[in-house]
Amino acid sequence: MPFYASPGIYVEEVPSGARPIGAVGTSTAGFVGTAPDPAARRDEAVAVNSWSEFLRLYASPQDAPSTALARAVFGFFDNGGGRCFVVNVAPGDPIGGGGRRRSGLAALEAIDEVAIVAAPGYTDAHAYEDVLAHCERLGDRVAILDPPAEFAEIEALTRVATARAAGKADDKGHPADNGGGLRPRQSDYGTLYAPWIVVRDPLTGEPVATPPSGHVAGVWARTDTTRGVHKAPANEPLRGVVDLTYRITRAEQEVLNPAGVNCIRYFPAEGVRIWGARTLAAEASEWRYLNVRRLFSMLKESIADGTRWIVFEPNDQLLWRSIRRDIGAFLNRVWLDGALLGRTAQEAYFVKCDEETNPPEVRDAGQVVAEIGVAPVKPAEFVVFKLSQSSIGAGTDSLGG
Repeated sequence: MPFYASPGIYVEEVPSGARPIGAVGTSTAGFVGTAPDPAARRDEAVAVNSWSEFLRLYASPQDAPSTALARAVFGFFDNGGGRCFVVNVAPGDPIGGGGRRRSGLAALEAIDEVAIVAAPGYTDAHAYEDVLAHCERLGDRVAILDPPAEFAEIEALTRVATARAAGKADDKGHPADNGGGLRPRQSDYGTLYAPWIVVRDPLTGEPVATPPSGHVAGVWARTDTTRGVHKAPANEPLRGVVDLTYRITRAEQEVLNPAGVNCIRYFPAEGVRIWGARTLAAEASEWRYLNVRRLFSMLKESIADGTRWIVFEPNDQLLWRSIRRDIGAFLNRVWLDGALLGRTAQEAYFVKCDEETNPPEVRDAGQVVAEIGVAPVKPAEFVVFKLSQSSIGAGTDSLGG
């Protein structure tokens, strides 16, 4: 209690006790690949905030050849991305460059800001495993994987890719035979988009086929900004795309969609659009929808960052009440933003932290346990209108006056 010696009015600042939890960012991408200048900032994760900045860092001299990485970064910014990290690895074929690719992914591990990961143009089983393992180990980011540039049959995208132990090219010159399959393995932290897209190369100006991952990452970032991470980044236009290397039909998508392959489709009136929002998780998995996976990753990291003050606090009723208050206030904002399903807050989420979740044996172990449940909004993936003929017609209007 302060000592007051003179009569008068004293105004003091008193802490409210509430510690607001802020949502972490979800739109920062991490790209691994070979830059136009293969020697520029090699094996270093560098923050890039615009296409002009990428040119200054990675495309000198001006006649440097274009690469899949350059087109991916351009597509990211062109489609609404605002910030990414680039790791320039030494050039090499996808199989032989595995060690370089893994070192590039390792450089991204220290960047907590990254929420989207792509290795544009790496389309073999080894590359898929490297990127998926990276995202699964960290648990705070989702991979965008590219299919091979060409595939003989659409069903090959539904079979998991395997690679020859020797990693040699097949008789057609492809980098790996993939065991007849072209799809990455099942994963809660990965996505696959097909087919490749045709764009005007930002360095040469010529039309060129390129992996879609960079452009898709830009759409993810754009949707996060305009609608929120809970909105599925689908039924969205891909800017800068002039054509597709293969036009997937509706019948073919009926085969690909259950396998977790997100199709990029051409529609005569709307142009080229992303027409899928699934992860590579199993069909029956609770993580099969991309927006649900990314929403939970955001919630988990936001709560972890926003409650770090709890460590070493007295594990008592006051602490439990503070946990319920802070996490509840955060989830209430998420619900009001439309990310959670429920007419009331009680239907949308709950936070339980009391004597039941923290019995004496838990407290003696130095732990505080809070149970949190949320009801995420699922995308309207299948819109069904049931039409039938009715015998009620104009007569109803006449009866009503």
